[in-house]
Amino acid sequence: MKLKLDKKNFEDFLKSLMEEYDLYAPVQPVEGVSVFKKIEQPSEVNLTQLVPQKPAKDIFFPQSEVMFCYEMAGKQSRMNSMEEIKRERILFGARPCDIEAISIIEKIFVGEEYTDVYFLEKRRKTTIIGLGCNHPLSTCFCSSAGGDPFLRAGSDLFFIDLGETYFVELLTEKGAALRKNRFFKEVDPNDLTLVKELEGKAFEKVGYSIPVEGIEKRLDLMTESSFWDRVHEKCIGCAVCTYLCPTCHCFDMVDEALNNKGQRVRNWDSCLFPIYSLETSGHNPRPTGRERTRQRLMHKFNYFPKNFGRVACVGCGRCILYCPVQFDIREALLYASAKRAKGLKRKFR
Repeated sequence: MKLKLDKKNFEDFLKSLMEEYDLYAPVQPVEGVSVFKKIEQPSEVNLTQLVPQKPAKDIFFPQSEVMFCYEMAGKQSRMNSMEEIKRERILFGARPCDIEAISIIEKIFVGEEYTDVYFLEKRRKTTIIGLGCNHPLSTCFCSSAGGDPFLRAGSDLFFIDLGETYFVELLTEKGAALRKNRFFKEVDPNDLTLVKELEGKAFEKVGYSIPVEGIEKRLDLMTESSFWDRVHEKCIGCAVCTYLCPTCHCFDMVDEALNNKGQRVRNWDSCLFPIYSLETSGHNPRPTGRERTRQRLMHKFNYFPKNFGRVACVGCGRCILYCPVQFDIREALLYASAKRAKGLKRKFR
């Protein structure tokens, strides 16, 4: 079903959602970092930044999450499990790349053999309202990773900015549950024409194509390539790329205890940290940046497609945009694919 929403009613529309749901959306930068967070007032929502620095995965897989708390009382122990999510939630304003990334990490957390109940509980109780990208950034390469600026997959509703109105498409049963919202109006033929024009222009702006299809076979032949000696030289191991990546899902578990009380906490981790693969014996199978950089690229473009049938990258460009040493993952992919894209030079020779 296709509808539209006048922008003059936008804040009232958000307020109506907040009456029944906990609403999460991108906001103005918090301590210099743009994030998705729970909204207290509709005026907090900020849709001006195309790609918030912190990905939407934080709503389902938080950077730091208490798994359970425990307390010792004499020889007995008491444990409190995770806090129940009492209200249904809405994630509003996530771009197609972030939404596709949620589907990718869902393959890990809700797999055939193992299910992460913490992730699953949040995912089941969340309706996703996606927002199309009218003006992709120069660092975006979603089309190379199987997406596009107006990809609907994973969204329950999908919004497209038409200027004075939003085009709204209801895609799933969760989305259809909102169709009776009093602020939605019938769409007209001119709106549909404008949507097609915007989709065509946006796809052209994504830029060159990075040939990732079949790249896992090429990487199979490059395990000991001298390429890794050169590609890692820029990297300073800060892990900004992995912390801002919407598909990275490595984590560490720690127990924080004081006296007779404690809690188990899950925190994001990174394969670029030296301690990440350090074994109890003191041996580290990835002792230098060479091995750690190789692990990151191999996991996304070799191991993951072999196990799940697609690369673990959505082309959001965060790792390019925010890298302090301007490491460009597209250059490494071009070298690995032995092809050249228009407008981008290969530096690893």
